Amino acid sequence: MCRKRVTFAQNFENCAMNDIPSFNSYIENTIKDNWLLDALTDYKSTTLQYHDVARKIEKLHIMMEAAGIQKGDRIAVCGRNSAHWSVAFLATLTYGAVIVPILHEFNAEQIHNIVNHSESRLLFVGDYVAPTIDAAEMPQLEGIFNLPDFSLHTSRNEQLTDARERLNELFGHKFPNAYRQKDIHWHQDTPEELCMINYTSGTTGFSKGVMLPYRALWGNVDFCQKYLGSHMPKFSNTLSILPMAHMYGMTIEFLFPFCSGYHLHFLTRLPSPAIIAEAFKEVKPDVVVAVPLIIEKIIRKRVFPKIQSNVIKILLQMPVVSKKVKERICREVYAAFGGKAYEIIVGGAPLNQEIEQFLKGIDFPITVGYGTTECAPLISYSDYHDFEPGSCGVPLPSMEVKIDSNDPQNVEGEIITRGVNMMTGYYKNEEATRQAIDKDGWYHTGDLATMSADGHIFIRGRLKNMLLGANGQNVYPEEIEDKLNSMPLISESLIVQRGDKLVALIHPDVEEVKEMDLSQEELESAMEQNRQQLNEQLPVYSKLQAFELLEEEFQKTPKKSIKRYLYK
Repeated sequence: MCRKRVTFAQNFENCAMNDIPSFNSYIENTIKDNWLLDALTDYKSTTLQYHDVARKIEKLHIMMEAAGIQKGDRIAVCGRNSAHWSVAFLATLTYGAVIVPILHEFNAEQIHNIVNHSESRLLFVGDYVAPTIDAAEMPQLEGIFNLPDFSLHTSRNEQLTDARERLNELFGHKFPNAYRQKDIHWHQDTPEELCMINYTSGTTGFSKGVMLPYRALWGNVDFCQKYLGSHMPKFSNTLSILPMAHMYGMTIEFLFPFCSGYHLHFLTRLPSPAIIAEAFKEVKPDVVVAVPLIIEKIIRKRVFPKIQSNVIKILLQMPVVSKKVKERICREVYAAFGGKAYEIIVGGAPLNQEIEQFLKGIDFPITVGYGTTECAPLISYSDYHDFEPGSCGVPLPSMEVKIDSNDPQNVEGEIITRGVNMMTGYYKNEEATRQAIDKDGWYHTGDLATMSADGHIFIRGRLKNMLLGANGQNVYPEEIEDKLNSMPLISESLIVQRGDKLVALIHPDVEEVKEMDLSQEELESAMEQNRQQLNEQLPVYSKLQAFELLEEEFQKTPKKSIKRYLYK
């Protein structure tokens, strides 16, 4: 660990209390400084300028006050990404309430559970969610708002109903001389004050409510502005693809660009690869943030078919022309992501090694970061110039990171961390908090990794996913899956243990199988060949004994990780 990070950790408490500004001041300042500029656009729909966002925030404050919402009360929001989702989020923080973002992909029972467990008093819902919920199952709510127009879906408070009906009149009384920048005077937070309870999507059952203080949001946004924003144009365009209820999408695709005065575009529809590709072409984002699945699908479906001809392969073997060919391929890939991005940041899961090696081989600006909901989310990151293949960056200056191993460079151990970005614990769950945060304040991530001498982190897999081979060796299923997913006709895979045997569950590439007009017998024969070829690359204790074909895609979390617990 470099001396700078150790020194920071020693002075963390003093720094957190004295040097961290109000996070809401970032929101205030970006609105004032960019008053007449475009702020939030629903893709192929309406645009809000920064002054429009401010007016809508003030109107929501009027209704929150009418409903009797106090500082520290919880307000939930559940819906697909949109400009109004953002406004509801910002209005909650700037009022001094605690935001509870809920993934719109949760079912009604999960939404009810989270609203009730968090004791939320208001709920904002999108049109995709509204028909599925039952207000009777959430008896403590004062009201439910529809996100598209902030109308009342349900109200149990006469003052709230009256305020909504007379909203423009009340707004006019509050600001009789028109609404201006000087009228913005919102809640000034303190670093340790609770601002959010984020319920993890999880893969092992009911989610835990991660309690995040304002300093955690500040730590992430401050870092992004200094280390990423310094490379981006002043009035950048960004494209929000990942769910904003997930910390990765919320922080990197929403809070960082909004607080930097950028123009945010939201994919309000289900982000299929075709829609994403179209949006990249139109928006031309100045940075691209994505999970591996999105990157891999674009490369495999839209780039590889264009460059894997025999002519290209021959030219790449010729030293005189290979550089020019690689430059041409890089331009082709760059265009697929809009052609303007400073870099492509991948997070949420490891990037497939074949894809990563291809992108690094053509000098494409790709990098991989690492984080968890409990750190809002960033723990490590490297600019693409400093990116080491196979790694997920180096620890942030505000985070101290250790590998719990006697030989961290060579023997994997659990990643533990502490610093500005870290949560205070799990809401109403002291036992889970004690299990996650030790007596010295280290958060135990559950991820296994090694760390190079210069601080680059190389993740091996999840501690809970690790399998024990028949002769006692540790088997990391993620490493086998990465190799398997690069083989012909395979879309995705999962390694499970059946007794003392390792078995691959495989979902084939349906489009390729259909194009090749393969029978079930031919497909199974191809998969058996894949298994045998893979086993030639693996040590004896991690060889696959069998495979099973699945017709349906694996069920996934919102960040597109397979829900492993469903397949054990």
